[in-house]
Amino acid sequence: MDRRKFVKRTGLCSLALSLPQLPLWSQDQEFSTDELTGKAVLDLYGEGINLRKEAHDAFVRMKKDAYQDGIDIKVVSSYRSYERQRSIFERKYVSFTEDISVSPIEAIDKIVEYSTIPGTSRHHWGTDVDLIDASKPSTGDVLVPDKFEAGGPFEDFKNWMDTHSESYGFYLVYTENPRRRGFKYEPWHYSYAPLSVPMLAAMRRLNLLRMLKNDDFLGSEHLTTGFIQTYIRDNILDINPELL
Repeated sequence: MDRRKFVKRTGLCSLALSLPQLPLWSQDQEFSTDELTGKAVLDLYGEGINLRKEAHDAFVRMKKDAYQDGIDIKVVSSYRSYERQRSIFERKYVSFTEDISVSPIEAIDKIVEYSTIPGTSRHHWGTDVDLIDASKPSTGDVLVPDKFEAGGPFEDFKNWMDTHSESYGFYLVYTENPRRRGFKYEPWHYSYAPLSVPMLAAMRRLNLLRMLKNDDFLGSEHLTTGFIQTYIRDNILDINPELL
């Protein structure tokens, strides 16, 4: 959907539903490098939510309305600092490279099917959330695509979000598009577009190649120029086009 049409449509819906009109997001907002890479201390809101104020308020409205329809939206993960993402990446790197038949770059390839390289996670921004329906019991790992499909415990949640989430500014990031590259399909990962769109625009202005080449974490010495360029193209930018 064209963003101008989205804003016009949601503005009309807001009048009818007594919801605040969502702002038109600008790609010219300024964000520090530390904000974009998870190294800044952000003002985050909501116990168990941990989002920037505007994203938090929109999420609370969405959660309240979903609850009226029998969906109890729960945040599984939201803001992550650089150090938290680093620990996730390094833990997986150690686990994969314990198998001597797996090369370091093969291990990193496996990691970036679902997890980002430290400093490049959208979860650094305070705009992105992993969500489930807390009203539906589920055992084991809840962030599994099958659980959001027909017959799964989060089927109703997914249907509700498909219909309503964009009217609150939340868009699915890694869509089920067979032509999309990079991170695998994540039916749980939503982004608050009025903030994340300008943040991605600001991130694209950074020299990510130099930043990642100069970073220091387990496995970073194996990040070649070609690998980083592919990672930026496929994992960072090949997302839901509404978020570009």
